[in-house]
Amino acid sequence: MSETLLKLVGAKIRSARKAKGLSQEQLGEQAGFHLTYIGGVERGTRNISLANLERIAVALEMKAHELLQYHQEFGDLRNRNDALKEVIDLLANREDSEVRMATRILNEIFLEYSQKQK
Repeated sequence: MSETLLKLVGAKIRSARKAKGLSQEQLGEQAGFHLTYIGGVERGTRNISLANLERIAVALEMKAHELLQYHQEFGDLRNRNDALKEVIDLLANREDSEVRMATRILNEIFLEYSQKQK
């Protein structure tokens, strides 16, 4: 797996874990791994096998293929810092009213997303 793919899958696992309200330790216990393994997977520094991906998916009450569907949430952004930088760059030279509008839109998107996760 490429480094970018590992980071995207790791970010998807982290997102799913947090949405379930689990700590890395709790996820590790449920999947049968040490928390340091889960941390490495989430950071994209561990090359996870398909068998281990399946164990994590079961612990998250998901199907393994859902953890590979990172492109729907993360697009072409390589990591969180890239995403934040892109948002800042988009808003940097905008009027205050446009920044407030963008903030309201993002809040609505996040609200809708969190309601769908329930």
